[in-house]
Amino acid sequence: MIAVSARKRLFGAGGDFLMEIDVRIGRGGITAIAGPSGSGKTTFLRMLAGLTAPDDGLLEVDGRIWFRGKGGRKPRVNLSPQERGVGIVFQGYALFPHMTVLGNLLYASPDRAMAEKLLAMTGLRQLRDVRPGNLSGGQKQRVALARALMQKPRLLLLDEPLSALDERMKSLLQDELLKVHRELGVTMLIVTHDSSEIYKLCDRVLVFEKGGIAADTSPHELFVKGATTQKFAFKGEILEIRAVDAIHVAVVAIGNNLVEVVIDAQEKESLAPGDSVVIGTKAFNPTVRAFEKGEFDFSKL
Repeated sequence: MIAVSARKRLFGAGGDFLMEIDVRIGRGGITAIAGPSGSGKTTFLRMLAGLTAPDDGLLEVDGRIWFRGKGGRKPRVNLSPQERGVGIVFQGYALFPHMTVLGNLLYASPDRAMAEKLLAMTGLRQLRDVRPGNLSGGQKQRVALARALMQKPRLLLLDEPLSALDERMKSLLQDELLKVHRELGVTMLIVTHDSSEIYKLCDRVLVFEKGGIAADTSPHELFVKGATTQKFAFKGEILEIRAVDAIHVAVVAIGNNLVEVVIDAQEKESLAPGDSVVIGTKAFNPTVRAFEKGEFDFSKL
């Protein structure tokens, strides 16, 4: 069990704000940490890892105090990252370029049997003697994951580890994470903006906003059950509206993709380039409507 009740003053682009987190996370699950940039997601992971100290509060894992702030009669506690035994995988791979794949793993721990197990589990056995400079991005990410697991951590923290990968490699590494979780039973916290990744990997979602937890729910509740009565819905931005013969077509940017949607006369009059819109459909009848203020914005995850 991870119990966090912590406060820390943060300095964001929109000004200073107080991060206040009070949450309990059970063992053995995969929890997504989502929310807009600058909301405190990475700081939360860094506090768990011992890389950033809260200003005050309490951080307890499996009954052991990892951090306790000043105040009261009890002494202040702040365990070092080494004492916490947490596995960490950030966006940068942070591999030692002069070491082989196997050497990177053994640097974390001299347990050769564990290294061999992880090489096999992550499909790296054939690359054990290769240096990082000769690996692809996906291979480097697998090495970083295997190295983080070398010390058999109770807790694995992943900060957008797959964000720089293409969709095919991202899907493969998501499968690797599920395999590792299933075989080792490690508790995982993963910062991600990818809704499909959250739905595929996680059993719980904590949505951060301005240093607090705005939502604590399941992926199904967040994305499917309560999101829309439509068959699907995506938020995007209109780039262009143009006439094509007797109809009008809106070009909409959704993430990294562009889609063309036929709009009717009423939609054409109410919409303009630059508008944020929701494209949805019931059966085979696509609709385009303005994004309403206060509506849950999945693009900010």
